[in-house]
Amino acid sequence: MSIEKGRAYFRALGLEERVREFNVSSATVDLAAQALGVEGARIAKTLSFKTADGCMLILAAGDARIDNHKFREKFHFKARMLSAEEVPELVGHPVGGVCPFGCNEGIPVYLDDSLKRFTTVFPAVGSPSSAIELNLDELFRYSKALEWVDVCKLPE
Repeated sequence: MSIEKGRAYFRALGLEERVREFNVSSATVDLAAQALGVEGARIAKTLSFKTADGCMLILAAGDARIDNHKFREKFHFKARMLSAEEVPELVGHPVGGVCPFGCNEGIPVYLDDSLKRFTTVFPAVGSPSSAIELNLDELFRYSKALEWVDVCKLPE
C-alpha cells in the first residue's frame, strides 16, 4: 500500500520509472546498501521524531547518528524517535520504508548536512524494499524540505 503512495508521488512528477523495488528487504541501511550495491553512507535514512504537533522527519546519511546536543540546540526540544507503532499512523509509511514521498500531509522535513558528502543518495519510497536515486537538489525539492540542518555526527 505505502509503496503505491510513493510511486504515485513520483508518477505525478514524471519520475516513477526511477523508483526501484527489490525482491529482498532494504529496511535497514545495511540491507539497502547491499540491495543497491553502494556504500551504506549513501543511503538517505529517514528518521522520525516526536514533536508537539505530531512528528518531523530528518533525512541523514546512512552512517550518521543524531547528535542530541545539536538537535536540542536547533529544535529546542529533546530528540525522541517515534515508536514502531506510531510510525505508520503519524507518517503514513511502515518502518523500513519511511520517507517524505507520499507521506501524510503537514510533516516538516529537514535534510542533514551529512548527506552533502555525496552527489546522489538513495532514500526509500514508502516500503521496506524500495529506493530511488536522487541528487541533492532533487532530494531537497521532492522531499519538500524546509532547510538543511546540522544535527548529526559521523563515525570517527
